[in-house]
Amino acid sequence: MTGRAALEARWLELTRVTLPALASARGWPVRHDHCFQRILLDNSFGGVWYDHVDGRPAYAHAPAEALARAVALGEACANGTADLSELNWRSLNWRRSA
Repeated sequence: MTGRAALEARWLELTRVTLPALASARGWPVRHDHCFQRILLDNSFGGVWYDHVDGRPAYAHAPAEALARAVALGEACANGTADLSELNWRSLNWRRSA
């Protein structure tokens, strides 16, 4: 598997399986894969992801560096070193401003 393919595979595992499985126990405000994807991508870019990515699905069209930052944020949320609720709040605020 290439570096990009491995990165995308990890992204899908994190956002479709790992983070949703942790959501209830952690009291996170989101439960669905697309919500985790929004939060992580927005925070990776420092703003609304669709202002930075042409094409859908976003993870497949995002620059590798941005996707790697989003994966790292997802890993940090999973291991408890990043606050998903805070990341969600930032994402929603960017979207209110857009």
